Amino acid sequence: MKTFKDLIEDVLPQIKELFPWDLEERIAASDDLLLVDITEPKEFNRLHIANSINIPRGILESACDWNYDETVPELARGRDREIVIICRSGNRSALAAHTMQLMGFTNVTSLKTGLRGWNDFELPMIDEQGNEVDIDEADEYFNKGPRPDQMEPSE
Repeated sequence: MKTFKDLIEDVLPQIKELFPWDLEERIAASDDLLLVDITEPKEFNRLHIANSINIPRGILESACDWNYDETVPELARGRDREIVIICRSGNRSALAAHTMQLMGFTNVTSLKTGLRGWNDFELPMIDEQGNEVDIDEADEYFNKGPRPDQMEPSE
């Protein structure tokens, strides 16, 4: 049986990743960069990188392809476009980048360390109204950790 961590470690050698400071440079240098945030809508509404689009991980595959209710045309036609996949920590985005490569996307990259790393580097994020999120509020969000009932039981 593989764990979530095992799945991520399996795909890391097969994908490209970039750090937040590299993404900051890419954003400044490219008008055609597509930022795809795969967090859940509730997470995205709370905080995200400006100009990113929200495509939750659960519908990513159908959003990437034509003829589905979830199809996102900008993404489906972007198989050769530079795309950066973003999640909270860089784990879901690694799996998503791998999946998109399997689907024929040729220039997809995962944001290593995710939004947590973006925040740690003190780069700006916005909420659903477009207001900049206070760094202390973001720190609190990223540092809350799992609830006790989400922890592995001790024997």
